[in-house]
Amino acid sequence: MNRICGRIFKNKKPDFNRLIKYGFKRSGESYIMYCRVLDGQFGLTVRVNGEEVDATVYDPATEDAYTLFLAEGAVGSFVGEVRAAYEQVLTDIAVKCFDSFVFKSAYAAAVIKYVSEKYGGRLEFLWEKISDTAVWRRSDNKKWYGVLFTLRKSKLGLGSDDMAEIINLHAAPEDVERMVDGKKIFGGWHMNKKHWITLCLDGSVPLEDICRLIDISYALAEK
Repeated sequence: MNRICGRIFKNKKPDFNRLIKYGFKRSGESYIMYCRVLDGQFGLTVRVNGEEVDATVYDPATEDAYTLFLAEGAVGSFVGEVRAAYEQVLTDIAVKCFDSFVFKSAYAAAVIKYVSEKYGGRLEFLWEKISDTAVWRRSDNKKWYGVLFTLRKSKLGLGSDDMAEIINLHAAPEDVERMVDGKKIFGGWHMNKKHWITLCLDGSVPLEDICRLIDISYALAEK
């Protein structure tokens, strides 16, 4: 996987059904798609094998690969046009056929599955430069009802520098005051601490309790 593919598909997991709908054909263990770029001047082959993605630009007349645009120091208007076309196609595939796979703990996976099955919610990564933070939004009013991200536990006042997967949820002010203990439940990290709480997805709070709090957060986001 070259550096451009590595950047675009970092922490991405393919949905093979969506690849087929997009135009990929299965070949053994791989999924392959061909297209033309730059008004047909070049061909582009994209191959997905498991979670690995490779893409090759080639001259349709000779079938020779064109790789100059992959070199970090390569400059020039034509090289830039090829690189931009290459990135545009791959980015479109990443958005339409891949899911983000940033959160990997068993608790995070269970929470993501719960939200997906109950509310049809998909995590949205709204900030290109902050790849480990995503939100859930209600489909009717686009209000957030959950934020999923990674954070060092020490930032929450816990005696550990380990990274943890964290969830922020809405809660009623009276419940925030009652629940926040600085050990398992915290005031909302980078949120209004009167209306949000923060929990570690590490088993310190039982999964059924987290799901119940998600339901409350979803309902509060209706207002």
